[in-house]
Amino acid sequence: MKAIVFEDFKTFPTLKEVERPTPGPGEVLLKVAGAGACHSDVAVYNEFEKGGPGAVPPPFILGHENSGWIEELGPGVDGYTKGDAYLVYGPVGCGHCRACSRGQDTYCENAATNPYLGIGLGRDGGMAEYVTVPARNLVPLGDADPVAAAPLSDAALTPYHAIKNSLPNLNGGGRFALVIGLGGLGQIAVQILRALTGATVIATDMKDDAMAKAREAGAVTVAGGEGQVERIREITGGKGVDAAFDFVGAGPTVAVAAQSMARMGRCTIVGVAGGSYEWSFFTAPYESALTNTYWGTIEDLHEVVDMYKAGQIVPEIERFSLDDGLEAYRKLQAGELSGRAVVVPHGK
Repeated sequence: MKAIVFEDFKTFPTLKEVERPTPGPGEVLLKVAGAGACHSDVAVYNEFEKGGPGAVPPPFILGHENSGWIEELGPGVDGYTKGDAYLVYGPVGCGHCRACSRGQDTYCENAATNPYLGIGLGRDGGMAEYVTVPARNLVPLGDADPVAAAPLSDAALTPYHAIKNSLPNLNGGGRFALVIGLGGLGQIAVQILRALTGATVIATDMKDDAMAKAREAGAVTVAGGEGQVERIREITGGKGVDAAFDFVGAGPTVAVAAQSMARMGRCTIVGVAGGSYEWSFFTAPYESALTNTYWGTIEDLHEVVDMYKAGQIVPEIERFSLDDGLEAYRKLQAGELSGRAVVVPHGK
């Protein structure tokens, strides 16, 4: 079968022929419906270095945002019907620690000794015609479009988890939420905030077209650049925002998020651009929290699918055939995509 393979660090991936996988005990074989191309993939092959933080040793097939149809069941698996559509929960932990028992494989207590981080992150992913996944990682899609759903397993799950953790800060009248970075995750974050809270959503980016989309989803927008924090605080009546979500994670965006906080607010850094921020007792708002997050739980993903089915999350996607999959990564890396690139191995 054809697959897009990460073969070495600092090296663009390769489209090549590989052997079709066979599901092992507790696994299923999926005929891939869609595989989302994520900036994390670009970091895997273009930014990380061997032995460095975040590095996942090659080779393996990329693709950690996957959906597909049941094709074959491995030993010990039953209760699934061939042809039914599922979304794939990407993280794979040890399966028996306390975190994994909560469905929180992202924070597996044995991550340091696990053979891989997840599907498409050390273990072969969905940028291929077929992929094997643990049956416990499947979330049913019913009759929902599995191609458009594919990116939800990260591009919606990650902001959903961050927002869900921050809901106590946003419950009540007169609350404000800030979304920094209006790429794939940021746009969906605006939709989730509008669906789950009554907060005024302030969205900021350097791109006019990205802010226009956020406004269409119900956000108030502020352009990046000089005076950005002052304009955000003006919208809040001077108090600052009750919850901020930085989907970039660079030094300047972390600073904007932290400086926009209200007292007792919560600031979540979701982006992995490596920025830092110097905390001070006299400059941080009292009892404000600065935290980070990584992906989400499988329970969260079930809830994301519920929102998708209800029309509360509408991902913007651009479809690519598997033969054009490398072009999807090229455009992603060059910043030429307005939505999420989804590779469709069995036709567009």
